[in-house]
Amino acid sequence: MKNNKHLIKAGAALLAVLMTAGAAGCAANNGVSTADESSTTAASQAATDAAVQTATQTEVKALSEGDITVNETIENSAGGEHAILADGETVTYKNTKVVKTGDSDSGDEADFYGDNAALFATNGGTLDLSDMVIKTDGTHANAVFSYGSGTTVNISNSYIETSGNCSGGLMTTGGGTMNAKDLTVTTSGNSSAAIRSDRGGGDVNVSGGNYTTSGTGSPVIYSTADITVDDATLTSTASQGVVVEGKNSVTLNNVTLNADNNKKNSDKSSRYQAVMIYQSMSGDAAQGTSSFTMNGGTLTNANGDIFFVNNTATDISLTGADIVNNDTDGVFLRAAAAGWGSDGSNGGQVNLNASKQTINGDMIVDDISVLNLYLKDKSSFNGAINSDGSAGEVYVELNGGSKWTLTADSYISSLTCDADSIDLNGHTLYVGGVAYTAGTASTGSAVEFTTSSSGGGAPDKPGEGGGHSGGTPPAKPE
Repeated sequence: MKNNKHLIKAGAALLAVLMTAGAAGCAANNGVSTADESSTTAASQAATDAAVQTATQTEVKALSEGDITVNETIENSAGGEHAILADGETVTYKNTKVVKTGDSDSGDEADFYGDNAALFATNGGTLDLSDMVIKTDGTHANAVFSYGSGTTVNISNSYIETSGNCSGGLMTTGGGTMNAKDLTVTTSGNSSAAIRSDRGGGDVNVSGGNYTTSGTGSPVIYSTADITVDDATLTSTASQGVVVEGKNSVTLNNVTLNADNNKKNSDKSSRYQAVMIYQSMSGDAAQGTSSFTMNGGTLTNANGDIFFVNNTATDISLTGADIVNNDTDGVFLRAAAAGWGSDGSNGGQVNLNASKQTINGDMIVDDISVLNLYLKDKSSFNGAINSDGSAGEVYVELNGGSKWTLTADSYISSLTCDADSIDLNGHTLYVGGVAYTAGTASTGSAVEFTTSSSGGGAPDKPGEGGGHSGGTPPAKPE
């Protein structure tokens, strides 16, 4: 497959490194001293890590429409209808071009239940798709839609393009399953995430491919589901890269994420960010602790903050990811109130777990928010926390050779660290209002979360247009 050549080359490079490491290990068992063996092992591990990082950095080649061989074309222009439907049955298409025009009369019907989607699976049906070209240009015209528990869409090596507003590339609701491999998906409409879910969520598994959005309120991923993406390139040119709403998750494994959030789809917050984790109170996502996980890969942010958490609790886990903020005025993490939820109880509550991770940038936790920051496995944090003074509760724990180098005075509530974990770098660290003494160990306690999100407030959604009516995801009415 043409778009996987770089993976083959990267795999070959990694295999060569692993073979070298294995040879060095054998030599160490034939008379090399323990000290030499440790040195050789460390060098081999470093080389292996470098090869993995090189493979991670390689961007995925995007397919073009012309890369797909088309043997038949299916068109549909009727509002509310589908070009291809799998209703309780298994339907298979290959080397097919699908063109969908026409609008939906009801946003809820389209967003929740698949009305007007080009390709639609429901009632436990299965859509098996490969080598497809799928294009839509209507409003509320999602390209590929999986609705309902037991429903599955499998799609591979395909090109998807949507140009209308509220028209996602891959859409999953009501507990459906979406499995995608080696796709190129582009959306240009507003509120049109490339990988999109809505009420009732489901399971979304993406491997390889290239996903790009250019519309306002169109992150690459909008999650009210459990979404995992492996070895893909994700690019947003106007919106957040990723939005997680409510008790849902996004996991990125060896993914290249480029985010440039520079247009507002809501007046609830004046700030821009690469990753937003929140609860809109629209009823589209259950309340509870969400999660964002990034293993390896790169995250490059052009504007604003890296992470923003509001009106919810979340676990953020970072392991060996290369995270760069090109906005010098932005921070690494902001947990703070905004326009969602009830005033006074709509801050962010964050567990940030970093392993083998470098963190550059400040963290801000306002007076109704909390942060537990765990640095382990030789992680490093270069930045300040609440440099303007004491605000929300913050606990910091460093172990496994991790290091915090201050870039400004910082204010936290509690600290656990070894004697050599903190480099004050000429600044003052206040722990519970008392200046920390350089070179001393400390033992503290994490902050307990309260309710994971708060009620009330208007249900505008920053990444997917206006809010919907409240409630849990019911079965589609007959």
